[in-house]
Amino acid sequence: MASLWQSLQAAHQKIVDNGDKRTDPWLLVYSPIPVAFLFLLYLGVVWLGPRLMRNRQPVDLKVVLIVYNFAMVGLSAYMFHEFLVTSWLSSYSFLCQPVDYSTSPLAMRMARVCWWFFFSKIIELSDTIFFILRKKDSQVTFLHVYHHATMIFNWWLGVKYVAGGQSFFIGLLNTFVHIIMYSYYGLAAIGPHMQKYLWWKRYLTSLQLVQFVMFLLHTGHNLFTDCDFPDSMNAFVFGYCVTLIILFSNFYYQSYVNKKKKK
Repeated sequence: MASLWQSLQAAHQKIVDNGDKRTDPWLLVYSPIPVAFLFLLYLGVVWLGPRLMRNRQPVDLKVVLIVYNFAMVGLSAYMFHEFLVTSWLSSYSFLCQPVDYSTSPLAMRMARVCWWFFFSKIIELSDTIFFILRKKDSQVTFLHVYHHATMIFNWWLGVKYVAGGQSFFIGLLNTFVHIIMYSYYGLAAIGPHMQKYLWWKRYLTSLQLVQFVMFLLHTGHNLFTDCDFPDSMNAFVFGYCVTLIILFSNFYYQSYVNKKKKK
């Protein structure tokens, strides 16, 4: 037991020592333990929440949802602007962009927006809590939980080790998609009378799939070219995108193709 504990301590020390020293002082970055705790807490809420709500009435969160979703639109727009402008001013390459680990103003600006992107993934765990409180348990699918739970780990790794470089491509596309996605959710939260204006949900799912395919192509290209960006990160993102494409494709099929056949 003592040997196992020493091995865990050594592994933890290696993780914290090899990170980006610029981002280490920032909230939740230095050690993986706080993020692991949030991950376990999230899974606990997913398991326990519906059981606690079983004999209770759904909570009316209309105002909260409107404010939350449009606040997320604002945050996503800010991050999209920062990814776009900082990469443009830094003359980033879309094909191969190493991380600038310097403390220059532009390098730090990119690192900061990467942190905000990571932190936004923690904020987005609220999506699940709102579903549970409203007793929309059918929305808390494996895809939903898997995507939300793993993204906080994925981007902790990004901020801890590669806060910048070609990581910006994921942040740029994803924040653009989230501007549209949270706009949809915000409009839907206003009330049922908005549904006639929300015919484009199917295309939102298509857009999400397109972004994952673009991530796959982007990281796949860098896996097989000489680029000064960690291949381990590219391989990890590549594998993760494969899982998301499979899960989102199944969701698209079940939600739009299969339902149409049944009708």
